[in-house]
Amino acid sequence: MTTKKTGVDQQLIRDLAGILNDTNLTEIEVELGDLKLRVSRHAPAVHAVAAPAPIVAAAAPQVAATAMPAAPTAAEAAKNAVPSPMVGTAYLAPSPDAKPFVEIGQKVKEGQTLLIIEAMKTMNQIPSPRAGTVTAILVEDAQPVEYGMPLVVIE
Repeated sequence: MTTKKTGVDQQLIRDLAGILNDTNLTEIEVELGDLKLRVSRHAPAVHAVAAPAPIVAAAAPQVAATAMPAAPTAAEAAKNAVPSPMVGTAYLAPSPDAKPFVEIGQKVKEGQTLLIIEAMKTMNQIPSPRAGTVTAILVEDAQPVEYGMPLVVIE
């Protein structure tokens, strides 16, 4: 005779929360039979309006020094930022020895490739959603990115 558990396994939730902390993920979802469990932690730094400035300053000091004098306010940068459409690894050039797809100050056309994101061993070109000038590149080459994370600012 088998007894069916009617409560949620709290140890499973603790284990999943530990995985979130260990891997620096913001969300994890598990499906066990008819039980579907999603554990997430709120990560305001990734989605906050002021996120581009700290990312530039902390993640890419050499880009920050170049971009900061002409950079817009944090709110304007967030409004003009191109968000990551997926989780993966961002690459600024088609190969390690090639020149980057775009540089700060470069004019881009709508649809022009800004960078690529590798997800599940597939290289996905990220096109510019509009024409304009690249005012900031908010990620470094080979940096892991999350969904919705600002990548490039185009004005």
